[in-house]
Amino acid sequence: MVSATGEERAVHLAREAVELVDAGHREAASRNLREALSIAPENPNVKAAFLKIQQEEQNDHQLLDLCRRYTAHQDESAGKEAAAYLRTDGLKPPETIALESLKLLLGQRAHALSELQDEIISGLVRQNTSVRQHFSNQLQVSVTTFFDEIYDRGDGAAVCLDTVVLDPSVWPSEDTRAHCESELFQLFLAKLMESGHDLDGRSLKGIARLLAVDGESLKHLVDDEGFEVILTSLDNRLPLELRSQATLATAKYLEVAGDNGEKQFSKLIAAMVSKGRLDDYIVAFSAVSAVFPVAPTAAANVFLSEAFMNAVTPLATRDAKRKRVEVSVLELLNAACISRPCREAVSKKFSEWLSHTLTNGSDEGSELAAVILAKIGASEAIQPSAENGKAQVEDSDVSDLVQRFKGLMSENKTANISHAIEGLAYSSVKPSVKEQLAQDPSFLRDLISAPKKHTTDSSILYGGLMVILNITKFLPNLSEEQKKMSQLKDYADASTGKARAAPDSRENEDAVLARCGAVIDAGAMTLLVECGRLAMPSIHGLTAQILLSLARRQKSRGIMAQQGAVKLLLGMSIPKQGNSIVVTETTHNASHALARILVSVDPSHVFPSSGFPQVTSAVRPLLSLLTSPETASFSSDQPRDLLAVFESLLALTNLASYPHDATPAELTVREGWTAIEDLLLSSNPRVQRAACELVCNLMTCESGVVKFADGSKRAGQRLHILLALTDVDDLATRRAAGGAMAMLTEYDASIAAVLERPRGVALLLGLCQESDDALLHRGAVCLRNLSCASGDIGSRAKEAVRAAGGMEILTACIKKTSNPAVLQSAVEALKSLVEHQ
Repeated sequence: MVSATGEERAVHLAREAVELVDAGHREAASRNLREALSIAPENPNVKAAFLKIQQEEQNDHQLLDLCRRYTAHQDESAGKEAAAYLRTDGLKPPETIALESLKLLLGQRAHALSELQDEIISGLVRQNTSVRQHFSNQLQVSVTTFFDEIYDRGDGAAVCLDTVVLDPSVWPSEDTRAHCESELFQLFLAKLMESGHDLDGRSLKGIARLLAVDGESLKHLVDDEGFEVILTSLDNRLPLELRSQATLATAKYLEVAGDNGEKQFSKLIAAMVSKGRLDDYIVAFSAVSAVFPVAPTAAANVFLSEAFMNAVTPLATRDAKRKRVEVSVLELLNAACISRPCREAVSKKFSEWLSHTLTNGSDEGSELAAVILAKIGASEAIQPSAENGKAQVEDSDVSDLVQRFKGLMSENKTANISHAIEGLAYSSVKPSVKEQLAQDPSFLRDLISAPKKHTTDSSILYGGLMVILNITKFLPNLSEEQKKMSQLKDYADASTGKARAAPDSRENEDAVLARCGAVIDAGAMTLLVECGRLAMPSIHGLTAQILLSLARRQKSRGIMAQQGAVKLLLGMSIPKQGNSIVVTETTHNASHALARILVSVDPSHVFPSSGFPQVTSAVRPLLSLLTSPETASFSSDQPRDLLAVFESLLALTNLASYPHDATPAELTVREGWTAIEDLLLSSNPRVQRAACELVCNLMTCESGVVKFADGSKRAGQRLHILLALTDVDDLATRRAAGGAMAMLTEYDASIAAVLERPRGVALLLGLCQESDDALLHRGAVCLRNLSCASGDIGSRAKEAVRAAGGMEILTACIKKTSNPAVLQSAVEALKSLVEHQ
């Protein structure tokens, strides 16, 4: 209990604290208040002083002060500081301060403040629950009123309305949230329907985001009028930002609306073209063009309909009056080429006009016509035939198109580059074009520099990588079974007069390897490293495929490693969260490319003894290639690709010889032993050899030795497999198995396992009878280890060697070799056998 004197002192200190705050002496006030609270924390005067000082401190918070200056005096510098405060990591304002700051902003009319209000409001909503709760409370009072108060403050502020209605934590019930969300969605649609397009991008952002997150609940609100106004925002004459939002909204709506959405889309487009006005044609064509990439079936059904085709065909003429729609028609035909049936229709009905436009159209029209003709020419599905009357695109025509595209790229204009790269991405599937491009170093440098300058333009970046991929792509490796099936099909086709053309020599391995070398020489690695830094799975997928092709050329592997390929591939070979099929293919290709490089490069040059990357980081990606992906299915038509397995084993063998420590070998045994052991029994001789060579190198680490020499039954079985491999036909496999046995026979448990096998000693003696010096050396070391062993195991081993004719075989070995290492080991073995007879 506090004494009366103590209570009086506490009250006195509290009053002094308030006076000191008013005088600006905050530090002294804080000391007085702390002492007062320690004496009489429950005294009402002390509590009141504490609350008053706390309020004063809050009122003087930096953010609140900035917002006051910004709203009361239109101080732009204060507004910029407030926005910067909310962008700074770790600077989160107290909830009460955030809410008061928001109220200051909303206390002013939207037009009375600058655009900075949008960024400040967005930051407050992003950081503070109290602000989101305030938005929710106001929306519950009246969605329309609060929408009108927020909408004109900026894009970010309008998007905050979406953020709040999609956050269930600030709503009293799901029904209340859903009701407000529905009303908000309708208000965005209503805004979009208003005349003029000055703020349409803002409303489209709201519509697109709500459909993307909760489309199932909102799709019933999109009637014909609402969907039509979204489609009209796809007009190619409008700004790109607006059209991008309209495309997203259309894509999300068609996705959730299903068949009903496609029917609605078809009906609305038909209504537009039926009006027969050029402006309506432009809107309809723009809408169908935009829908092709996101909903190709829906767009193709509209494009191929009789009414739509009847509207398009008359516009593709040389009539000058139709020039207004030339670009819209060309963009439509370009987009339609994504669909095979549509591409065939374009080839059949519009080829003559496209050829005319190529030489006589506007600059943009001519470029688009070139791209469309390139797509037609690249498609095997629309090759010429006398029966179908489709356009013929000869190699010479394609070459002319390619020259046009190369010229556009040299002009260094973004629009031209985009069209040029799109055309080249299709043209470069032809062997003649691949050679034409690869033999032009200047063009290759332009091709590599263009995506580097436009990393934010996905069409240029993706298209540029597609061209490089086409230039460097190898024909698939065929298994023996696939080769036989292909031959049978050729025989069958020949009997019916449909013999296939011989493979193009420009697609053979030597030709592709030469093109890969040209791409490396042009500096492709700088682009690929840059692509690895982008958080774009599709770009990573293409990058990994290109690197896999480039790494096939042995001469390039050292250069690739020097220019950052190993670090890049290590990053891409780690499975990302979600592990979709595309990601699995990316990680597999990246791991395979990594294996190819590490087969040919000294690990100590890539992985420094101290630093990054660590040598162990490569082990897991390489081990992943030894096992079949869980999603993979193999058959006689599509067998497992053993090349990746083979090259991974070679790379792991190289890593196991890392000079600085045995960690890579230890990790390989610990995490990959089961797969490695299975591959020792592979029916493919090259894979079996590589697995045996890896096992031999793994005998340099304790974990590897234990697998064969811990005295267990399983270890004995493994050692019997190695013994058997010393007697196979393949010389390199025998060397590897012999090398492993030479190291293992230093251990008594391994010697015991050899003695347990009926032909164990005979197989080792067989090595001493080979003509190859390397095998002789391995056999002599094994026999020396057996003959020089001590104890009971040593006695049994010597007896077994003598019984198998070891002394005679070793004597003959000494006589026929001049290799000092072989002589030394054989003499030591024979000496031990003689001395202990």
